[in-house]
Amino acid sequence: MRLLAVAVLATLGLSSAALADTVVIPTAQGEVSLEAAPERVAVHDMAALDTLIALGVTPVATIERVTVPALAEAVAGAERVGTLFEPDLEALAGVGPDLIIVGGRSAAQLQAVSQVAPAIDMTLEEDLMASAKARIAGYGRLFQREAEAEALTRELDAALERLRAASEAKGRALIVLTNGTRMSAYGAGSRFGWIFDATALEEAAPGLDTATHGQAITHEFIAEVNPDWLIVVDRSAAIGEEGQGAEATLRSGLVEQTTAWSRGQVVNLDPGAAYISAGGYGAMMTLIGQLTQALEGAETRN
Repeated sequence: MRLLAVAVLATLGLSSAALADTVVIPTAQGEVSLEAAPERVAVHDMAALDTLIALGVTPVATIERVTVPALAEAVAGAERVGTLFEPDLEALAGVGPDLIIVGGRSAAQLQAVSQVAPAIDMTLEEDLMASAKARIAGYGRLFQREAEAEALTRELDAALERLRAASEAKGRALIVLTNGTRMSAYGAGSRFGWIFDATALEEAAPGLDTATHGQAITHEFIAEVNPDWLIVVDRSAAIGEEGQGAEATLRSGLVEQTTAWSRGQVVNLDPGAAYISAGGYGAMMTLIGQLTQALEGAETRN
């Protein structure tokens, strides 16, 4: 009789495990059904890491070199399981994750890491802001933190509303990424195009190449365009690379004569937030805050 009772309990335990709560969330590869509230998560995408930390979810493993200071501090105790481009499958297996998250730079590794544990591709879509909100909601559902996710989205919407109001009638902007001594410009539809979507700023140079690496430009180009605002991202600083900084790269007699430079309307975006973890909740709040602060203090253009 006792053996029968043990057998029944064991069967019930297996049934409970089999009937564990599952959720369906949107991913870059379509909707995926997953076991809810995974406890051991490995993260190979910095935007995902950013949003998870904002939700109060700390992964057990992530990449070896996290260059965004706030994120590096948050995962100081996490195991290291390779890089964004080359996950260490043996190290991942040793961690024993319930779920592996890739995205963006690591998206190509989805099939490889799926050999270790269930994995999802959370690459952000072209409409960065809408995609960022979708990811917040998706992670909230997955980790059973819906209330926290809704609170983050409300805060993000409030920040966006304030940014939009601050940017009304503030003129034309040129977004420039520096990489050592080189410069590229980005417009609407590019990786930084969300700035034009989120503000009332006009493009100083419509029709720029929307390629990932932007359109190579010169000081002469900036002078000719003469933007009211220069919005700058320093790639070298973002990846922790030594070399010439953005200000030194931009500075020239030609650029100094532009409206943006002469009026002090050069906005140096947080490099890690703009280039590494863009689309994550913390990154977007940081960038929106920087833009809002700069625009609120500027004169309205006639």
